[in-house]
Amino acid sequence: MSFCLLVQPIDEVGCRALRSAGLEPRLASAEDMTTVAREIPGAVAAITRNAGLSREAIAAAADLLVIGNHGTGYDPIDIPFATSQGIPVVHTPEANVQSVAELAVGLTLAAAKHLPAADRATRRGDFGFKYHAPIRELAGKTAGIIGFGRIGRLTAAIFKAAFGMRVLVYSPSADPAALRTAGFSKVDRLVELLAASDVVSLHVPLTPASKALIGEAELARLKPSAILINTSRGAVVDEPALIRALEQGKLAAAGLDVYANETMSPTHPLLQLENVILTPHIGGSSKEALERTARQVVDQVTAVLQGERPTHLVNPEVWHRRRHS
Repeated sequence: MSFCLLVQPIDEVGCRALRSAGLEPRLASAEDMTTVAREIPGAVAAITRNAGLSREAIAAAADLLVIGNHGTGYDPIDIPFATSQGIPVVHTPEANVQSVAELAVGLTLAAAKHLPAADRATRRGDFGFKYHAPIRELAGKTAGIIGFGRIGRLTAAIFKAAFGMRVLVYSPSADPAALRTAGFSKVDRLVELLAASDVVSLHVPLTPASKALIGEAELARLKPSAILINTSRGAVVDEPALIRALEQGKLAAAGLDVYANETMSPTHPLLQLENVILTPHIGGSSKEALERTARQVVDQVTAVLQGERPTHLVNPEVWHRRRHS
């Protein structure tokens, strides 16, 4: 039986779908690329999550016909090299939209209400916490949405519908008429959004243009009472500059699901700050999202293997010169 290498685990619904398609799901013994490169030979398909797939691993896979990215962001995969080798790459830009948008709003609420600090205070018997914590409401405030893809649109809609927030959008590609119809306002300059927003939520893919999009100068434009939320990619924010802003009180709080690196040492400065809420990249990890994502990535992988053009092809230019078994 041909096999699909799973660089990282996927939901069992995806494994069942692979078996139904005649593919053995085989989980890599570790997700580092040296191990993956050693275990990928013979695979006709590979499915990866945030670990990506390196040039080294792709080069070791002479039989590889398709790479599936379990999730929206595919920057950890060496797309140019995969394309040069005639390997289609697919992803699932719709499967985790609800889950990530809910987390963005949840992080905002947790920061505004100081929920982690309140939990710690309760556990140590500090019921006077409420007298000095700067707890705030979201109703009537301004939300700035940077990036207006599926997740950005849904996050904006939740902020507006649930809290009556004014929503500003910075996205050069967004249609101003569509934004107006939705009750949002498009801004042409990032600095304008930053200066006016009480909450800024990031929803952009990692590209050369978006790397360190929020740096020291941009953070200086925010209100000292503002909350910054990042559920997109860690490198979109200049992490050392964010740490300085939080340490110096130039920013009230941040809610982060992504970081410059996927893991942190126990001495990482972010772990020492009380005004930041940290989650371990769980935006797309709800049970519902994991099932949808696994099902959708397997559907597209098997479509490629059957000669059918998939719905979400990252490198469409490769389709007519793709590898064949």
